[in-house]
Amino acid sequence: MSAPITFIFSVLLLQLLSASLTSAAGGSWQLLQKSIGISAMHMQLLKNDRVVMFDRTDAGPSNLKLPGGKCRNDPTDMALQVDCTAHSVEYDVFANKFRALTIQTDTWCSSGSVMPDGNLVQTGGSKYGERRIRVFSPCSTCDWNEIPNGLTAKRWYAANHLLPDGRQIIVGGRGEFNYEFVPKNVVANEIDLPFLSETNDKGIENNLYPFVFLNVDGNLFIFANNRAILFDYINNQVVRTYPTIPGGDPRNYPSTGSAVLLPLKNLKAAAIQAEVLVCGGAPKGAYDSSLKGVFMKALDTCARITITDPNPQWVMETMPMARVMGDMILLPDGDVLLINGAGSGSAGWDQGREPVLTPVLYRPDNGIGSRFETQNPTTIPRMYHSTAALVRDGRVLVSGSNPHEHYNFTGVLFPTELSLEAFSPAYMDAKFDNLRPRIIAPKSMSEIRYMNKYTIQVMIPGGKVDENSVSVTMFAPAFNTHSFSMNQRLLVLGNDNVTALGNSTYNVEATTPRSGNLAPSGFYLLFVVHQGIPSQGIWHGEDSTGHWRPAELIELEL
Repeated sequence: MSAPITFIFSVLLLQLLSASLTSAAGGSWQLLQKSIGISAMHMQLLKNDRVVMFDRTDAGPSNLKLPGGKCRNDPTDMALQVDCTAHSVEYDVFANKFRALTIQTDTWCSSGSVMPDGNLVQTGGSKYGERRIRVFSPCSTCDWNEIPNGLTAKRWYAANHLLPDGRQIIVGGRGEFNYEFVPKNVVANEIDLPFLSETNDKGIENNLYPFVFLNVDGNLFIFANNRAILFDYINNQVVRTYPTIPGGDPRNYPSTGSAVLLPLKNLKAAAIQAEVLVCGGAPKGAYDSSLKGVFMKALDTCARITITDPNPQWVMETMPMARVMGDMILLPDGDVLLINGAGSGSAGWDQGREPVLTPVLYRPDNGIGSRFETQNPTTIPRMYHSTAALVRDGRVLVSGSNPHEHYNFTGVLFPTELSLEAFSPAYMDAKFDNLRPRIIAPKSMSEIRYMNKYTIQVMIPGGKVDENSVSVTMFAPAFNTHSFSMNQRLLVLGNDNVTALGNSTYNVEATTPRSGNLAPSGFYLLFVVHQGIPSQGIWHGEDSTGHWRPAELIELEL
């Protein structure tokens, strides 16, 4: 091994050791699979507790063969024209097993969302994949189906969001300053959005994978680079322009930060407040600097804004550590988990340094100065092309990390990572078992409508339960890639009444949201939270008639 490589690995070892000595509040790590055969660049939880993960087809062979001697033949692939390896897997969360899936065209840096029928509809990618729509149905033997030319425009580094009417909107992409819908709109399906060209830094971009959230009024909050708009996608009008984040540093790819719509609360109020939190990223010039081997410190700030306020202003906060390429995951108790990423550099091939091994909890209801709490660190760097997703039992799956153009395991600072881990937040500790609700009935939700009161029966073994300490939350599982979880949403339903039935059993009554502006039709995980300790979730979904239910598959007309 050469002297420079020895030095690099010595630095990495020092970082790992120092991270393990950091004072941490809680949480634990478990290695689920040493290798799933692919590096998970994209990740989505489905309603059958399977997680679909995929990479890209033009990175050369993966470490997982396709079954039955199956091969993909693509004469245009510059890496491998005949490829008999998988670039997608389906992972069974509770069996801890995975199986290979087949992708035909390049999914590199693509996007997607689960539709109201439970199907994952994934869009775009690179080269011959850039206008493809791919559909994956949640069943034990299903595989990817592809629709050629399903998109009007080329979608590479775009962002998707599920809408109240059941469609997806697809916003932006490299060189695409517009948006479209899936299923396709009845009118023109490639609609200009000048905001995207206005936020494009020439030669660098800094506005790819824009952060898109459905506001409580039905409009879209769209953040790109360092600023945002509220957008009426029905009438193609900018409703409001928000201030630039103080300091003006970029937060979108390749200066990749992350963002969440904070949990929505007080859902019966006439005016519901919505807040967005944007964290991390890379300062101006970091991308170009990293190409020259100079790795600027990542941003250590978060910016929070009430997007429904008549005079919205960003409020700045400082994280315990700088982070670029980090992920932000909403937890069922209402906290936000910051995980993965690097302490310097930017997104791009081998352009990040100083892996951030320590997750951080953000507690949005605490006062400024007491919201961040460091957690126990992992030992596996999760750099460029890492992923994370919440699953039904409250753990967060973590996978991916490949800062190289191909799979590369030797002689590099951060080898291609094929492992799958789970981070268990502190609320999963056994010491909280007496506080943890266990949902007895129903096992799944059916025939539940908007603005409908329903009852969940739970067992809480730890003595008398205070009604004010019990809350119901519902979570929309997200499509995660490139540090952004598309369509991620947590609604706090609270409770209308808690009734003791005896033998540590309680009926918890709660009311569903009043419209699709708050909860677009689709599948959600429902949790009961007691003193900050969530139950395992149960699934509930919604069909085209407005009934939430465990759905049979509905044919998607594209």
